[in-house]
Amino acid sequence: MDIARNKKARFQYDIIETFEAGIVLKGTEVKSLRNGKVNIGESYGKIRNGEVFIMQMNISPYEQGNRFNHDPAQPRKLLLHKKEISKLYGKIMEKGLTLVPLKLYFKNGKAKVELALAKGKTLYDKRHSIKQKQDKREMERAIKERNR
Repeated sequence: MDIARNKKARFQYDIIETFEAGIVLKGTEVKSLRNGKVNIGESYGKIRNGEVFIMQMNISPYEQGNRFNHDPAQPRKLLLHKKEISKLYGKIMEKGLTLVPLKLYFKNGKAKVELALAKGKTLYDKRHSIKQKQDKREMERAIKERNR
């Protein structure tokens, strides 16, 4: 069950590798996620002190929550193996790559995030992606018309 998708990520970045990570959340955050009150469009991953955090992921406060409600824009810790973290850290420092969340979903009752190791596209690459998308659409239309 998908909670949120980052639709712009595949357009703005070349995806090199993806990882599945768990998220450390509080009770009211999980309830807000179940209601679909989250935005990951502006978020990114950051490695600090050997731990991976997701920054600027906005989870709206739970409506029935009380004074113990969570802060909507706080950094949230991601759960990855130490080997994966060291591999990510090496690649980020070496090649100028970044961590971008692609989607947020529940798996066996636990919140997971699909994190991608990505490299930013240039304007030329974005134009090329748009052209490929249009060409594919036109081919599908032509095939559909031909099969009628």
